[in-house]
Amino acid sequence: MERNIKLILQYDGTAYAGWQYQKNALTIQQVVEEAIERLTGKHSAVIAAGRTDRGVHASGQVANFKTESNIPTDRWLYALNAVLPEDIRVVDVQDVPPSFHARFDAKGKLYRYIIWNAPYSSALLRNFSLHVARPLDADAMRRAAQYLVGTHDFSSFQASGSAVRDTVRSIWDISIQNEDKMISVSISGDGFLYNMVRIMVGTLIDVGIGKLTACDAKFILEARDRKRAGKTASPHGLYLVEVYY
Repeated sequence: MERNIKLILQYDGTAYAGWQYQKNALTIQQVVEEAIERLTGKHSAVIAAGRTDRGVHASGQVANFKTESNIPTDRWLYALNAVLPEDIRVVDVQDVPPSFHARFDAKGKLYRYIIWNAPYSSALLRNFSLHVARPLDADAMRRAAQYLVGTHDFSSFQASGSAVRDTVRSIWDISIQNEDKMISVSISGDGFLYNMVRIMVGTLIDVGIGKLTACDAKFILEARDRKRAGKTASPHGLYLVEVYY
């Protein structure tokens, strides 16, 4: 009998060209599918809640796959982690109804972006945070972020060239925490345009260094023009933290 298996995955995206399978580059989807095939002897397509880009990390990626394997549910976690590389870990496994779809059933996501704000870069966090040498005004960033919360047309925060026509999304919350040299920007919402989180963070950084004012975030949003927003922040500071169902 065919089963539908749900996985929660944690991975360091540094060595991979993103989640989605590519012909000429190693991806997380490929590695996970090959691990499942090693255990079952058959190929299973693995569907993820979000197709993270090259270098992006995850602590709570959700995926599912169909299989006729009779491996007990409580053994999948140990079996997969035994054959996966150390930079990809399965942290939870569940049998779910046949209709469950990791991507289409998702109601929202939580992303977190980590900034290392110091005159020097971090030797330990160089692959896991964005180094910003200039001091950042976290309070100004928080004020700017509040203009982006709510249901809006986020055209200004979508990567140029995207074919998506409906650019209206709902951002539920943006939380900015700073502790010592670390600043984290957590953004939750019902959906995100291509590179939307990274462009929002790039814009908030411009506010933090004084290049933009907090009120400018409102005008950038209303302009619906990608050229008005900040640069796209580097992928290695971004994490998919949780998917909501």
